[in-house]
Amino acid sequence: MKRKIDVMPEPPQAYSVGFVSLGCPKNVVDSEKMLAHIAQAGMVISENAFEADAVVINTCGFIAPAKAEAISVIEEAMAWKRRGLVKKIIVAGCLAQRMNQDLFKETEGIDTIVGLAHRDQIANIIKQTMTTKQKMAFLGEPLNEPPKDNIRLLTGTKHWAYLRISEGCDHKCSFCTIPSIRGKFHSKPIEQILGEATELTDAGVVELNIIGQDTSCYGRDLGIKEGLAKLIEKLNDINKTQWIRLMYLYPTGISERLINTIAENSKIINYLDIPLQHINDEILSSMRRPDKSKQIRSLIEKLRKNISGIVLRTTFIVGFPRETDKQFEELLEFVKWAKFDAMGCFKYYPEKGTTAAELPNQIPEKIKKQRLEQLMLAQQEIAFEKNKNRKGSILKILVDTVTEDGRAEGRFYGQAPEIDSLCIINKNSSKTGQFIKAKVTGWHEYDLIVEQNGLPAGKI
Repeated sequence: MKRKIDVMPEPPQAYSVGFVSLGCPKNVVDSEKMLAHIAQAGMVISENAFEADAVVINTCGFIAPAKAEAISVIEEAMAWKRRGLVKKIIVAGCLAQRMNQDLFKETEGIDTIVGLAHRDQIANIIKQTMTTKQKMAFLGEPLNEPPKDNIRLLTGTKHWAYLRISEGCDHKCSFCTIPSIRGKFHSKPIEQILGEATELTDAGVVELNIIGQDTSCYGRDLGIKEGLAKLIEKLNDINKTQWIRLMYLYPTGISERLINTIAENSKIINYLDIPLQHINDEILSSMRRPDKSKQIRSLIEKLRKNISGIVLRTTFIVGFPRETDKQFEELLEFVKWAKFDAMGCFKYYPEKGTTAAELPNQIPEKIKKQRLEQLMLAQQEIAFEKNKNRKGSILKILVDTVTEDGRAEGRFYGQAPEIDSLCIINKNSSKTGQFIKAKVTGWHEYDLIVEQNGLPAGKI
């Protein structure tokens, strides 16, 4: 995913820097931190990423499609370099960390590779790259502590932001490369998180989207029992915060205390992103997931019973090695039973260095594709029915964008930025970043069509 970067005023005799950010919200935070370093160093952030002295490409390297996207962008930058519109190409982020200097062999034209531990040296690295003809690599092991994410140049709209509470992962999922890329799990100290949150809200952010590789693990390495519940209670006390959204919770980490904390604090919105990956016990065991089908089903029932209007998002993997037709049918029936509000689904990719890649009975690509389509069609039917049932309801909506002709888009609490559907707002009279009351008048596929009903809603 490419993100539009704000254009900074040009100081005299400064390098111009183009920037492309790819991948997940954690990469977005890293990009925003690097952009702040670049701007503080007096460099010009180019409106066109590929018309600059140097282009920095912050990559994802989690699975094969992410690598393919990154390589495609690098090759695009190389084409601009051959035309003389880009002088230097710098590749940073997860793919750089994962491939190290092998990335030079993968794609010609890269001048510098930057690993995750060197994120905060990006401005000096750009200067060094601009003044040498030698290829350079700034690599090494991931940091043994969580990064400091204060002072960021937000790349999206200014009223919502990601708030990273931890880095790395200690889970041993057999299909996942993240621990080898991002390192061991490290929670940020609570005071550091509160400081970063306050900085964001003082800058106009009203929605904090809480991220980490597994946010439900927050605090365990610091000896904090019920760490996530305690953290969000403190975030709830920040006056300027209006929405706190929890992303990436492993089901085994969702405790009674956490459920009650969500239910009892109005700013912690009733939305949970819980990646499940599968429902069949044998597949979950092969994935090295600690979850069991019975416990997952019980958790979903408990969440819906105890948290009013809870919206649930999840992700699944189809075509995992040895997945039988019967096991896939179990997953399909589970999706129809659970009726998730939003769902992502991925074909399994055998990633080098993972245990699952060495398993026998890898599933043919054709079957993986068929299962993906079947699962997503089932979810589509569920999502469309949920949209139909929302017609006539009044929602509190955060306005995200307003065009010159008055067309507006926003989200109600059940829609996370960048990954979920939208509310298309008719008869809008509000500005970006405001909350409004709006009536659902219809829907178009996954998006809701709403009409503003009265004045901006404020803190309804």
